[in-house]
Amino acid sequence: MEEEVNPQSTESSEPAGSAGEIRQKIIEVLKGCYDPEIPVDIYELGLIYDIDVTDSGTVGVKMTLTSPMCPVAESLPPEVETKIRTIPEVTSATVEVVWEPPWSMEKMSEAAKLQLGML
Repeated sequence: MEEEVNPQSTESSEPAGSAGEIRQKIIEVLKGCYDPEIPVDIYELGLIYDIDVTDSGTVGVKMTLTSPMCPVAESLPPEVETKIRTIPEVTSATVEVVWEPPWSMEKMSEAAKLQLGML
């Protein structure tokens, strides 16, 4: 069963173990990826909808973009995939861009809203 990511918490809801540890490393990597038009990382922006990790290190990420016309629509998903693959425990990684549910500012973490002066 897939689990929706809550960017307001970096605590893994998975049991302790290799998949949970890998998931935490992925979150840290995602916090280093930015939409160049918004000075907040993609994880805190709420662009990451799902992170699926198996104990064997296979990773699947579902993410969205702020809009279908986003200027980095072609470059950001491959960048995310490449960065996830740099984690030694990751054996393979795929990133799927999804449009449902549509992204909205409500998906941003409190930290992102504060950073953007929305609180």
